[in-house]
Amino acid sequence: MEIDIFDGFYNGKKVLVTGHTGFKGSWLSIWLEAMGAKVIGYSLDPYTEKDNFVLSKISNKIVDIRGDIRDKDTLVEVFSKYKPEIVFHLAAQPLVRLSYDIPKETYEVNLMGTINILEAVRVTDSVKVGVMITTDKCYENKEQIWGYRENEPMGGYDPYSSSKGAAEIAISSWRNSFFSPKDYNLHGKSIASARAGNVIGGGDWALDRIIPDCIRALEANKTINIRNRKAIRPWQHVLEPLSGYLQLAKKMWDAPQEYCEGWNLGPRMESIATVWDIASMVVEKYGSGELKDVSDSNAVHEANLLMLDISKAKFRLGWEPRMNLSQCLELTVDWYKRYSSENIYDLCIEQIKKYVDK
Repeated sequence: MEIDIFDGFYNGKKVLVTGHTGFKGSWLSIWLEAMGAKVIGYSLDPYTEKDNFVLSKISNKIVDIRGDIRDKDTLVEVFSKYKPEIVFHLAAQPLVRLSYDIPKETYEVNLMGTINILEAVRVTDSVKVGVMITTDKCYENKEQIWGYRENEPMGGYDPYSSSKGAAEIAISSWRNSFFSPKDYNLHGKSIASARAGNVIGGGDWALDRIIPDCIRALEANKTINIRNRKAIRPWQHVLEPLSGYLQLAKKMWDAPQEYCEGWNLGPRMESIATVWDIASMVVEKYGSGELKDVSDSNAVHEANLLMLDISKAKFRLGWEPRMNLSQCLELTVDWYKRYSSENIYDLCIEQIKKYVDK
């Protein structure tokens, strides 16, 4: 079964991935490398020794660079040396609750780090396509029952969400100021942003995320504590938005003036569920465990309801989710049940094949 659903587009392309040691970045790097791309990764150290990046040993197959996106000079040097043609910018401070503890650093990484990437793209002639990854939380969240469309206002209650909303505004500003579609013949670059929902999958061990929290408790034979049981989220397997990023970059390469804008890459409506429901399904698929509601009315604010409208991606990119919620969780739990005894790179390739086959 073939994992390249992009007609060989990435074979031989030089692709720079920021945040390649992270959860999404490691899966993207594995998929790109397996399709023949020459991957250059730029990131801080992985979060734990059990991360997908570490266990898959993908660092042996790509250019693996440790660096901070706040370090503009080093970034520009890396761009200049390796001359990437496509850039996927995933590096971020990605946690809502942590952003309350380190709000300034969250802004420095998520806003100024993104601007540094945009500036590195601007001064590097080889770069033709830049896909900037933000989040569904970039929107001004009114807790409405219908999904946000790409033309709705940016916002964000907490420092994380607002930093991503600010990053979206910066991306739009840089596109208008330096990468305008009407001036493409002058600058030769196409810049877009992509917003995904709550992403799950194997190899994520971050704090304050429901799947890693569940797995840590299950492995320690402890009760799973649920702190916000009624929160409703759009859940999707990591391979869903990654396929969207890859499809978007290909479209931008082929028609650079038509796709340089913001894109929602969330799940279908039926994959929207409460945190409690997700944890219950994990327990069912794992085969053990129990849940405990530890909701705290005095906890820091987190959104209760957030959904994306993905109509634009469906009709203009030809992208839509391949899996339902049960299939997403099946693939996710399968990784965690097998990671301690199997070759993780092979497991990831196997799961990409399963996903593509959907």
